[in-house]
Amino acid sequence: MIKIIFLCTGNSARSQMAEGFANYLKEKTYKDKDLLILSAGVSPKPINPLSIRVMAEKGIDLTKHKSKSLDDIDLTNADYIITLCGDAKDNCPYVEAKTKNLHWDLLDPANAEGSEDDRLNFFRSIRDDIEIRVKDFFKSIVE
Repeated sequence: MIKIIFLCTGNSARSQMAEGFANYLKEKTYKDKDLLILSAGVSPKPINPLSIRVMAEKGIDLTKHKSKSLDDIDLTNADYIITLCGDAKDNCPYVEAKTKNLHWDLLDPANAEGSEDDRLNFFRSIRDDIEIRVKDFFKSIVE
């Protein structure tokens, strides 16, 4: 089994989107691979409704997702821990030497300002960046 964990500050946007894309790819493209995909946050907050909305535009349902803290998931035996912001990178506890740590430094869409359209567009740009990164990551580890 390949265990992949996505971490960010609140587990309300970036890591939830990454988990959503990864599970979608697992179900649609990599059914034959034994993958465990999780996400968590350093300081969890409820899932941002705009995360749910922009992922629905891609056919991925986050409505049943729950924010989790680092204490809620088992980091041991992780093959990959992918931090999506500096806060998660700086606060990720030490894990076994076999774990590969990757860092994708992404802006937090939850901090977007402006009109609802402005905020949605910012969420979409982060979502699209995450989608590309998750697809590229999967190609590098399972193909």
